Amino acid sequence: MTTNRREFMFGTAAAAASAGVAAAAPLKVKAGSENGAVPQGQKQKPNIILYLADQFRWDFIGANGLNSSTNTPNLDAMAERGTLFTHAVTNQPVCSPSRSVMLTGRYATETGVWHNAMPIDPSLPTLAGELRKAGYTANMLGKWHLAPPTPELGGGPGYVKPEYRGGFLDMWEGANEFEFTTHPYEGTIYDRDGKEISFKDEFRVDFVTDRAEKFLRQPHDKPFLLFISQLEPHFQNDAKRFIAPNGVAERFQDSFVPQDLRPFPGNWQSQLPDYYGCCEAIDVSVGRIRKILEEEHLADNTLFVFISDHGCQFMTRNGEYKRSPHNGSIRIPLIIEGPGFNGSQRLDEIVGNLHISPTLLDAAGVEVPSSMKGKSLLPLLTDKKAREEWPNTELIQISEAMVGRAIRTADWVYCVADPEANVRTDKSSAKYHEYLFYDERGDPNEIVNLAARKEYRKQADALRDELKKLIVASGEPEPEIVPAKLYT
Repeated sequence: MTTNRREFMFGTAAAAASAGVAAAAPLKVKAGSENGAVPQGQKQKPNIILYLADQFRWDFIGANGLNSSTNTPNLDAMAERGTLFTHAVTNQPVCSPSRSVMLTGRYATETGVWHNAMPIDPSLPTLAGELRKAGYTANMLGKWHLAPPTPELGGGPGYVKPEYRGGFLDMWEGANEFEFTTHPYEGTIYDRDGKEISFKDEFRVDFVTDRAEKFLRQPHDKPFLLFISQLEPHFQNDAKRFIAPNGVAERFQDSFVPQDLRPFPGNWQSQLPDYYGCCEAIDVSVGRIRKILEEEHLADNTLFVFISDHGCQFMTRNGEYKRSPHNGSIRIPLIIEGPGFNGSQRLDEIVGNLHISPTLLDAAGVEVPSSMKGKSLLPLLTDKKAREEWPNTELIQISEAMVGRAIRTADWVYCVADPEANVRTDKSSAKYHEYLFYDERGDPNEIVNLAARKEYRKQADALRDELKKLIVASGEPEPEIVPAKLYT
């Protein structure tokens, strides 16, 4: 279902213009064409900014309408101008695997990164690599987390060797594990040659934004992809807590507590004020980037994507912040504005971050590699039939906390897990057990687990069969799924 905030007509040039879509079909540039050159008279390919805020809950964007305390005026304005995907999910709710999915259009078990601290498969086509073939520069700022864990192989917490940069081979200023080379007010990242870039007495979000401003204000003779990868609002690992800018958390004492957190023990009681403050800092950064785009006359031809890699459930569903099939873990913010997306639309379809790379390649007029399993979201904006035919189901692969698989639909989330699996060495299982089953319409806060309840057996069987199909489509053998015997 799609809700529009303006009158929107489908299938005409007038509709395309009102949505910011060119009436003519977008120019398709095959990867490898000379400099990605645009023939005379054709519209220039858009710049792309992919802005990722680590561990940012979807409902902490005010435009999603569920949080009375969050302060996100710039993200709300972005949603008002562009397209807000209200039911975006991650296909793998942990940092490294999720990023690998987003940048390759493949499932985490196919990218080589089904677990944190694993390197992305250098042979896979990536968003950055395909755009570079088509004449773009590919540039990265901030947290990477997709290189090997040892320095001699190009990883560790800091410098990343070019072969593990996923195609981001132009400007590079980052750290593999940003949270281990920095603190909120000091730290170090590394340029493409390994030279240190340090900051002190400036909040980490602002420092990354400074580096983005430096890049955006320089001349560009090619279209660019800029990946801005912030650590916030992710917690500071060695402090084991979220840390807002100085003096900000105090303003968020006694703020709104999301309904899915309230019934459960966890650490939200002490952590929410700083989390709110970090989200506000991200919003200020987004507003600053948008202002720079306007001042540099880049805004009209830049796709600006705001997304996260996963959510945050504050240790309410397991002993950590993510790695579960619950909305607090898997639902993510997704806003896209710019050419083709400026229609003031809300799209309610279930869409995974598996579809981000194909969508951006399609929007840039670049051929999507056949190896990518994600699909372009562009048709959902203007084609009613495409929305009707959208599967509205996503496969969620879960690792580290458990070896599990889940299916998320508009109505249900159904999760299976292998209680005997080794979570450090087993990326999948041949035999799962039913674990969690929630009614997303009647119980959106996921309080009552329906697994093993006889009155829901028919729905569980249908979801089990559909989950098996998705698992096979992801490249894994069809598993056995054992029905739950007891319910909570």
